[in-house]
Amino acid sequence: MQAFDRKTHWQNIYEQKEATEVSWFQSKPTVSLEFIANCGLERSDPVIDVGGGASVLVDYLLETGHTNVTVLDISEAALAASRKRLGPNASAVSWVESDVTAFSPNSQFALWHDRAVFHFLVDAEDRQRYVRALERALRVGGHLILASFAIGGPEKCSDLPIIQYDSQKLKAELGSGFKLVEERTEEHCTPAQGVQKFAYFCFERISKNEA
Repeated sequence: MQAFDRKTHWQNIYEQKEATEVSWFQSKPTVSLEFIANCGLERSDPVIDVGGGASVLVDYLLETGHTNVTVLDISEAALAASRKRLGPNASAVSWVESDVTAFSPNSQFALWHDRAVFHFLVDAEDRQRYVRALERALRVGGHLILASFAIGGPEKCSDLPIIQYDSQKLKAELGSGFKLVEERTEEHCTPAQGVQKFAYFCFERISKNEA
């Protein structure tokens, strides 16, 4: 059996569909923006949106004055869609084409935002690599905002299996170095008028995890 090629899968998705057509599209990422506002960031603090290739979150971050924004995505086509949408403002953003499980940042961030990436990592080793990348990238005192399908939500997305999360399951993945600050559920309405149950979690990184 041929191994699943994550990069090719997501590249094909964004080559074949407009960003506004995918089920996870949001015209305004309201819950994410509210969680980010609650983190008390300075506008110059470094922020990364993981899997945010075609998301409009970056538009809103720039609009509200954030000056140190990185967008990471495995799909160059997704990143290109955002650069095209932003036009001249795209030069104010750092764009990183990478699988998050292999991401090795040059510096640390005050905020790591992930809407609907982690729940696709059904292999335990991939989740461990994700957490190691997160630990390298997020400074102590920084915040993790992670959104996933909630318990009772969809079991698949984009023809791929996912893992549903509540706070206890997510804490077990992250380890003792992260403290839950806030959580909320959202009924996301897809472009096709379906409803998906999401859960949002905000964690503060309180220490380096023990080896």
